[in-house]
Amino acid sequence: MLFSEIGLGPEVLRAVEDAGYSQPTPIQEKAIPWVLQGRDVLGCAQTGTGKTASFTLPMIDILASGRARARMPRSLILEPTRELAAQVAENFEVYGKYHKLNMALLIGGESFGDQIKKLERGVDVLIATPGRMMDLFDRGNILLSDIKILVIDEADRMLDMGFIPDIERIVGLLPKMRQTLFFSATMPPEIRRLADAFLMNPREITVAPPASPAATVTQAVAMVRGEDKREALRHLLRTEDVKNAFIFCNRKRDVALLHQSLTKHGFNAGALHGDMVQSKRTETLEQFRQGEIALLCCSDVAARGIDIAGVSHVFNFDVPHHADDYVHRIGRTGRAGKTGRAFMLATPDDSRTLGAIEKLIGREIPRIMIDGLETPDMSEGEGDGGRRRRGGRSDSAAKVGSRRRSGSRSDAASEPPREVQAEAATVAEETVEARRPERPERSERQDRPERGGRDRNRNRDTRGEAREGGRSEGGRNDTRPPRQDDRGEPRRRWRDEDDGPTVVGFGDDVPAFMLRVARPVARAVPPETFDGSDTPEA
Repeated sequence: MLFSEIGLGPEVLRAVEDAGYSQPTPIQEKAIPWVLQGRDVLGCAQTGTGKTASFTLPMIDILASGRARARMPRSLILEPTRELAAQVAENFEVYGKYHKLNMALLIGGESFGDQIKKLERGVDVLIATPGRMMDLFDRGNILLSDIKILVIDEADRMLDMGFIPDIERIVGLLPKMRQTLFFSATMPPEIRRLADAFLMNPREITVAPPASPAATVTQAVAMVRGEDKREALRHLLRTEDVKNAFIFCNRKRDVALLHQSLTKHGFNAGALHGDMVQSKRTETLEQFRQGEIALLCCSDVAARGIDIAGVSHVFNFDVPHHADDYVHRIGRTGRAGKTGRAFMLATPDDSRTLGAIEKLIGREIPRIMIDGLETPDMSEGEGDGGRRRRGGRSDSAAKVGSRRRSGSRSDAASEPPREVQAEAATVAEETVEARRPERPERSERQDRPERGGRDRNRNRDTRGEAREGGRSEGGRNDTRPPRQDDRGEPRRRWRDEDDGPTVVGFGDDVPAFMLRVARPVARAVPPETFDGSDTPEA
């Protein structure tokens, strides 16, 4: 079937022909007619099948008639990453060059001012990531009441990145009467529930089994130790005919470290991960696309949807934590009927994750050996993909830790039982008590003599003179008489006798302020009758 047979307009067909395409891919052949009819579509297709064009081409035809108003876009396309959003924008520029459609790209890392100016001029196609989209909506720069077409692309990736709450909020702000196009590479139960909530009587299109690798990709896995992974990767890069390649790591920190290592050993490599500023990410990706960089070390942010033709190799420096990510990673090569090669470096700790990948793709990945490196036994690892060991601890470090733990256990085993330790402690206490000399008994404490009364009628001036005259050089008053107590009986402690009868309220000691007669309250006089003669008492 040709593009001219699926109902596209002449301007779109001319743009597709200018791009060098004549036959649609299976997802395009099945999806485009339903989109043109205004039906909701649920598409399940792996990356590299051309699903971006399956919604951009019919959207250009649908939006060709009509005009957008200020801050009220007519269509909305949500993408999980900046790179995917930029790639969709490029598709609209290529295929919509014969139409006068206004397009705005809302992604992080770009100026708010430029994006707001585009929105105020009116936008037919709004392409955005959920985060920047909600930022501008909360600022009052976007009105979503005129959305006719909603596209949610890479929905499973949205789920992995935690964007589903934002997606649900955005969909809740849109008109109920709209056309929704929902695309995902995989269809887990969570994605299926979202599709049931967002779509209305959709046409479900599946062009390949979920998460199945392309048949044109030759796969292999090398079993190495953790400390040998970089050397194994360098060996593969030197022995393979690598034109250009993606090298995937699980963590952004490892991307930077691997990039430095490859550059140090003379390889033409670049890095791409989520912590880079947008301008640097765009520059690096363009250099890789133009062939200025041969090797691109990246995290999974680049594993979805980045369409770079002619990638010869994909290297998985780390085994992905999720089996689906393996299919998306190796989908960067072997596109458009071309052959590609994908290698993965696995350690004994990756045995469980490797088994999950092989179960997903339905076959065992062939094992290869690296010359000069020892192939470890898979039974040495814990089989948890290295997740229990923080910081990516190597096998040698793990062995040192196990030796330390075993040593501590042997020390504990050499100690005597607890009963023997308790008996020995009792004997030692008895020995110490026997050697301790006996204390002489205390004699009874004699009663203190009674203190005399204090002379309260002493003149203040006399006390002042005595303080001044009796003060020594050190500042202390040596002539002060001994303190006397005016109480007639010795001081007793509260422990010597009980408290006596229970006192109710204040008892006999009523405070003086409570014995005073209350002053009568003066009657208030209205302002109009007050003449100043009968002033109430203050």
